[in-house]
Amino acid sequence: MKGRKDAPSDWGCLVGICFFILGLGTLLPWNFFMTASLYFQDRLNTNVTNGSDVSNNSKYFNSCMTLLSQLPLLLFTLLNSILYQRISEVVRIAGSLVFILLLFVFTAVLVKVPMEDMDRFFAITMATIWFINSFGAVLQGSLFGLVGMLPQQYSAVFMSGQGLAGTFAAIAMLLATASDADGESAALGYFITPCVGTLLTLFCYFLLHRLAFARYYLHESAKYEAGTTDELLTAESNLADGGKLNGHAGGPEKGAVAEDETESRGKEAFTSLEQVEKKRAKASIFEVFKKIWVMAFCVTFVFTVTLSVFPAITVDVRTSSPDFRTALPGNWERYFINVCCFLTFNINDFLGRTVTTFVRWPRKESRIFPLLVVSRVVFVPLLMLCNVQERSYLPVYFPSDAVFTVIMSLFSVTSGYFVCLSMSYAPQLVEAKDAETAGSLMTFFLALGLSIGAALSFPLRKLV
Repeated sequence: MKGRKDAPSDWGCLVGICFFILGLGTLLPWNFFMTASLYFQDRLNTNVTNGSDVSNNSKYFNSCMTLLSQLPLLLFTLLNSILYQRISEVVRIAGSLVFILLLFVFTAVLVKVPMEDMDRFFAITMATIWFINSFGAVLQGSLFGLVGMLPQQYSAVFMSGQGLAGTFAAIAMLLATASDADGESAALGYFITPCVGTLLTLFCYFLLHRLAFARYYLHESAKYEAGTTDELLTAESNLADGGKLNGHAGGPEKGAVAEDETESRGKEAFTSLEQVEKKRAKASIFEVFKKIWVMAFCVTFVFTVTLSVFPAITVDVRTSSPDFRTALPGNWERYFINVCCFLTFNINDFLGRTVTTFVRWPRKESRIFPLLVVSRVVFVPLLMLCNVQERSYLPVYFPSDAVFTVIMSLFSVTSGYFVCLSMSYAPQLVEAKDAETAGSLMTFFLALGLSIGAALSFPLRKLV
């Protein structure tokens, strides 16, 4: 990967690899809890005694989990965009990773803790989801601001890592389901996996600041401030020299010429001072928003559509071929959601994000771009008309497993593609000094889309 001509080389693509793993680490909390929805539902239904097959906690688990994941993401992303200059980068990123690690360890330990009161288990799980996603919001917002200071291709790499997080979680759950271990041991192994992933992410963050290529870009702002300070001192020096000219002795003609020169140099110096101040001052949040509002709308709308049906509705789709056998041990019905919902979504979302490294169409100035983003709303009714169970109002038009998988593939690849384009285009619409502000603002609108989608999942699920 290449940057500016005077920048050191990214030896061995280590900076790219670090940002890829950092991207993966930001979405591990959300994806590992979401993919484990079957484990949580099974545990919540363990002590159902009211004659129903499904407890109320289990029935609304996915919608509650989605909402309680995205609300803190919205709130803490907003807080992060306002206070990121007052809290050091190390505290925001490394501190968040440490707390995420501790919460994953707590969740893994909870697997082995017997708990007869399912309401208490539900409350503890939801509290864990709230806090782990709060720290994830601070982490994600800070890293988006960080990667926005590097060349554009690093934003695409970072978001490809985010796309792989879901695939990583889906494969981990698939292996846990296919293992011969008992349910508790499989779940324990599943939740230990993100602990290792979070430790690796923390290591990559500290490594990043030791790499010359990353240091060149991440400390560019400090060099910029130093450069503008030198310009300011030069301008002040010009003013001082002008003052000395005015004090020189001479005849009437020489005095007049000196006075004219002084006035001219004084004006130039004041102009220089104004230019330096403008160059040094960062634009306000509102000024940056006016430049990136189209991209902000696009990322909000993409995630609103995606989270309104995934996973709250798609996780309740049932296979029309429950007796179908695969090479994997056990029944196809047990693997169906992991393979056709989570794995299919995350692999195609990853592919959509990765494609933007090579293809960027439409261009950021194109009016077609927001129109294509809005057209994704067609996937909402398509997925609601799949074999979602239990249902009350809508008929099933697409009972086939293959049709559901195709719809999920198109749904997810367009989600990843348009999100990655929006997030990578935004920093290009502002000056380099405002790229970090643009990245933080885009993260807020990303979280806004997730929260709106999560809120919409409740009425849409009831509509089915």
